[in-house]
Amino acid sequence: MRENHVKKALKEGKKTCGAWLQMCSPVAAEIMGGAGFDWILVDMEHGPGDFQMLMYQLQAMSAFDSIPLVRAPWNDVATIKRILDVGSYGVMIPWINDKEQCQAAVEACKYPPQGVRGTAGPVRAADYGRDWKNYLPRANDEIMVIIQIETITAVNNAEDILSVEGVDVAFIGPSDLSSSMGHTGNMGHPDVQEAIGRAEDVAKAKGIPLGTVSTSFERAAELYGRGYQFITLCADSSLITQGTARFVKSFREEIG
Repeated sequence: MRENHVKKALKEGKKTCGAWLQMCSPVAAEIMGGAGFDWILVDMEHGPGDFQMLMYQLQAMSAFDSIPLVRAPWNDVATIKRILDVGSYGVMIPWINDKEQCQAAVEACKYPPQGVRGTAGPVRAADYGRDWKNYLPRANDEIMVIIQIETITAVNNAEDILSVEGVDVAFIGPSDLSSSMGHTGNMGHPDVQEAIGRAEDVAKAKGIPLGTVSTSFERAAELYGRGYQFITLCADSSLITQGTARFVKSFREEIG
């Protein structure tokens, strides 16, 4: 098991950048893995992939320094266990709304006595058993627990949620948060921005690194300036969507 340099960087107060994989493509995973991001996250909440495809994507990224992370489809101990066993170095858990849900998420990512993750030797994370004696004692320290604050309920309970030991990143989801407040799609609404600010203040007071998504380099710079350390810059699907649209538009403007 290698050192999780992203977890180390966050503890040292450093900024990190990453990208998401939503296309269920090992080729895209290999391309993105070699691009130089600090971390790459496979999205299993909104992406259509299964565990076998997840493994293929993690294998494609294994030659690179980017730390492989996965967003779980739900806060479910069995699902999180399988995500970790296949080789993820961290799990993003959606829809954390209270302290009990956060505690369950942390415990799902940790071996006993800190948690309830079941042990198994011949899994990919432990090099199919060859690295078992090295993996088991180090996993709790190296694996990241990223919890999502993405509802107004979570914002109101942020003090309790972020008091749970073992949370490595508080990831604010502005889209779902705006929806939960009756402002679907309007993430810039003053009420939504006020709620985000409250969540930010709690995380900073607790010393927990902040994460979120960015839509541009300028936006990322602004977020880093506000104290964020864990920012999503793009996704494989968005790069193709935006890149091809720009290419065709330029072609038609130039050629006619």
